[in-house]
Amino acid sequence: MKKNLKLFGAFFRIGLFLFGGGYSMLPLLRREVVDKNGWATQEEILDYFVIGQCTPGIIAVNTATFVGHKKNGVPGAVSATLGIIFPSLVIITIIAALFENFARFDAVRHAFVGIRAATGALITAAVIRLIKSGVRSVRALLLCLASFAAVAVFGGSPVVVVIAAALIGVVFGFRRRGE
Repeated sequence: MKKNLKLFGAFFRIGLFLFGGGYSMLPLLRREVVDKNGWATQEEILDYFVIGQCTPGIIAVNTATFVGHKKNGVPGAVSATLGIIFPSLVIITIIAALFENFARFDAVRHAFVGIRAATGALITAAVIRLIKSGVRSVRALLLCLASFAAVAVFGGSPVVVVIAAALIGVVFGFRRRGE
């Protein structure tokens, strides 16, 4: 029970400050799961995040569920999942109830401009960390750049690109093992 409360609390804190989608979660996830609680290593967190990204659904919820399950099975998964969604549920309910009344104020519009800018910075920082810790060879860097180009430049499907990159990783992994 204590583990589940701790998981709920950690993911509740992440959920409180999770603006801009799952990618902005990485710095918060690292701080809570790796630095503060020692539940996983930086590399494991990146693996969980990648799995969360590759599975259908919301990245933050998928990642929280995966970390919670690894830490304490199904009860841990439920606790972490509830922790990550509860702040958003409360906040969006309040915003939906009040937004029409406040959206006309310049201060609110300007606040959203600032939030979007900060979210972009958080996502950029997370991407840089992800590349630094996940791209460890020239082959991996080339695969990273090709994947980026396939999606950003040529409009490829992220799902197809992730599956193709996984298959390429398997092939290169087996080739290296056979050498």
